[in-house]
Amino acid sequence: MADSSFDIVSKIDKQEVANAVNQAAKEISSRYDFKNVGASVELSGESIVMKANSEERTLAVLDVLQTKLVKRGVSLKTLDYGDDDPTPKLSGKEYRLEAKLKEGISSENAKKISKIIRDEGPKSVKARIEGDELRVTSKSRDDLQEVQALLKGSDLDVALQFTNYR
Repeated sequence: MADSSFDIVSKIDKQEVANAVNQAAKEISSRYDFKNVGASVELSGESIVMKANSEERTLAVLDVLQTKLVKRGVSLKTLDYGDDDPTPKLSGKEYRLEAKLKEGISSENAKKISKIIRDEGPKSVKARIEGDELRVTSKSRDDLQEVQALLKGSDLDVALQFTNYR
């Protein structure tokens, strides 16, 4: 019997992100607590820029955006604020917060995932790093499903999807 396999990837549905940003911008423009504070959110290339005239309002814009992203099925782990804590920076007369979109699995995260599979997963499972994704193979499909459950339960700082299951 041939080996079964699947790929572990970290991809972003850019259309869902754009829709979430548009929904957040629409809500911000119509909400009373955002009137006359210069609040805005926009998607520019590979990052999302949030602006307001106070730090609290900028964090409230971030909260609205995160709510819309979750409703659209986009993981919040795809947002990279530069450091771990999203703190708005003063830029002239307004506060700005920029969140870059992370796509792909970095080599250090790939090594971390591979180590988790090697240490905690079934012994028949092999993980191979291929660029910005991982290929996991085994003779048993049950073992592969066990690896998926293991990775879903582990606390990684990257959003994972399982594709190409055969």
